[in-house]
Amino acid sequence: MLRRQLLGFGLVGGLQLLVDWLCFVALTAMGAAVVPANLAGRVLGASMGFWLNGRFTFAAKGAPPRLGRGPLLRFVVFWLAMTALSTLAVHQLDALQGLRGAWLGKPLVDGVLAVISFVAAKYWIYR
Repeated sequence: MLRRQLLGFGLVGGLQLLVDWLCFVALTAMGAAVVPANLAGRVLGASMGFWLNGRFTFAAKGAPPRLGRGPLLRFVVFWLAMTALSTLAVHQLDALQGLRGAWLGKPLVDGVLAVISFVAAKYWIYR
């Protein structure tokens, strides 16, 4: 079961990261500031990720998906904390390395946060 969850979380997370990053790059390339662009990308990716992980990755076989109010509230609390860390890091990358540095660094930042997110999702959000 753990292997299936890791694989599912990795696939969903990879798709989430791609959607988030593409949104971030597109918005900043059009002139949006880094912080709001990062927030927009994370909201888009998180919306998709919450549903996919609750419906498939952490759903118990034969049970309804774990998408109720409890998991949603825990997800939002955790997402706010991770988004604050991501946004702070991407803002710092932009300040130190410029926009291209933020573009390149964002997947690395969010990839590190994904490891923490798996543990939180498995043992707290979708419990």
